[in-house]
Amino acid sequence: MSEYKSPLAGYENAEPLPTTFNEDGKSLYNPPGPRSAAYDQFPAPIDSSNNGFDFHIYYLPNAPEQAKYAAELHERIRREFPELRIYRFWDKPVGPHPVPMFEVNVFNPHQTGTLFSWLAVNRGPLSVLIHPNTGDAYKDHTELATWMGKPFPLNDRMLKKH
Repeated sequence: MSEYKSPLAGYENAEPLPTTFNEDGKSLYNPPGPRSAAYDQFPAPIDSSNNGFDFHIYYLPNAPEQAKYAAELHERIRREFPELRIYRFWDKPVGPHPVPMFEVNVFNPHQTGTLFSWLAVNRGPLSVLIHPNTGDAYKDHTELATWMGKPFPLNDRMLKKH
């Protein structure tokens, strides 16, 4: 038995979807339906009472060009996205993070998608750990985490509940 709930929960009695293709001959036709609530609010179990997602932007301290790029990216994000919560620029590892980084918090799905797509083309040589906040720090930083660039091993022992 899987520990994961079926992603089709709530759709058990839905009409079958059509198998016809769009004009491109490759993509499937999806009939119009109601707009997903996930466009406007984070799905459970994400707790958005503080912030929905953290973006941790990593750089290698022994690579001066990365440190310079990270500092410039930090400033650019502060200038371009002042509505986000942007933490200080760390020059050493902190918490479970194995290299220096800075953190950016987003508060709704629109900000999450915007920062994600912006970083996809502007993160340069840096890696980014993106994780939700569900109240389970270990699971958030491991199972539910997403990486842009090269993943780094976290000191996840400190995230486990004792």
